[in-house]
Formats: sequence, structure tokens, C-alpha cells
Amino acid sequence: MNYKINSIVIMKKPHPCGENLWLITRVGVDIKLKCTKCGRCIMMDRLEFERKLKKVVENEK
Repeated sequence: MNYKINSIVIMKKPHPCGENLWLITRVGVDIKLKCTKCGRCIMMDRLEFERKLKKVVENEK
């Protein structure tokens, strides 16, 4: 997959607030995501992230 910091991605399962768009704020061994609706941040390891990723909507310009 082609994703970077500030890319917006769609995950397979939505966040409990109802949104499934996430902003990538950190890339490394762990990926840090921020919900675009409520602003909650989560971290997950890269393998789990790539397994749960559905689509990259928008890349950093």
C-alpha cells in the first residue's frame, strides 16, 4: 500500500463514533491514526494496520 503521514485512509470497521475515515499522523513500526470526526487517536502495529486497511482515499500533496 502507498500511504504516508497526512494520508486519509478507510478502515474495514468504523470507529464507534460512526466514522471510518482516519488521518495518519505517525508512520514507523507502529501507525498512529486520528479519527476525522471525533479526533480520537489510536496506535496499531504496521501488520495489523495493513490487515485492517480497506483503501487509501487521499495522499499528502
